[in-house]
Amino acid sequence: MKLPAEPTLERSEAPARSSASRASDIRATLEAAIERGELPPGAPIDERALAARFNVSRTPVREALQHLIARELVVVSPRQGITVARLTIAEVRAMLEYIGELEALCARFAARRASDELREQLDQMLVVCQQAAVAGDASQYALANTRFHELIYEGSRNQYLAEQIRTARRRSARYRVADLRNRSQITRSLQEHFEIARAIQDGHEAQAAEAMMKHVPAGTSGFSEFLAAVPRHFFDTGED
Repeated sequence: MKLPAEPTLERSEAPARSSASRASDIRATLEAAIERGELPPGAPIDERALAARFNVSRTPVREALQHLIARELVVVSPRQGITVARLTIAEVRAMLEYIGELEALCARFAARRASDELREQLDQMLVVCQQAAVAGDASQYALANTRFHELIYEGSRNQYLAEQIRTARRRSARYRVADLRNRSQITRSLQEHFEIARAIQDGHEAQAAEAMMKHVPAGTSGFSEFLAAVPRHFFDTGED
C-alpha cells in the first residue's frame, strides 16, 4: 500500500541532516498515516520504498521503524515481514471502553465547571455541527465533531485527562474508518451532541456522563454495530 503523497526530500538537503533527524521525519510520517487510517492495520511497509521516497539510506528507515515497533504500531513477523500492527477484537473493545469512561468523566467535569463562556461556545458549536449535518458533508461533520469534543475537553479544565483521551483516540482512529460516513450516523451523532451539550450547560453531571457514554461505541449494541463496519482483516485473529 502506498503512503499518502508527501514532498520528497531534496537530494541536496539529505547530507546536511543527521540520521536521527531523517529518522524522526520518517517516523512522524508513518505514525500520522497509521493514525489516520491511510496505512490500515495489516498493511505492509516496504523499507526500500521508504528509503527511496525520503532519499535516504535504509539506516534512518530502520531507526524509524524500531521506534514504531517499540510503540506497538508496527510489527515484524517471519511470514509477513513488516506490517502495521493489528489488534484483537478484545483489545479494540477494551480501548473503546477506556475512551468511553474517560470521555464520560470529561463531560462530568465540564458540567461541574461549566462557565457562561463554555455554554455559549457549545451553542455555537452545535450550530456548526447542525450546518454540516444538513449539508450532508461527512468530512465537515467529522471536523465539527472533533471540535465539539475538544471543547468539552477544554471545558473539563483537566488537561491531564484531556491528553489521555487524545492519545487513546489517536490509537483507536485506524479502527474507526466507518464512523460518521452516512447521513444516519451523522443524524444520530448530532442528536447525541445536543443531549450532551444540554446536560453540560444545565450542570447535570450524571446526565452529561451518561449521554457521553452512549455517544461512544463501547456498549454491547454500540460495539456490535461498530464491529460490523470494520473490515475483518484489520483484526489479529491469531490465524496468520
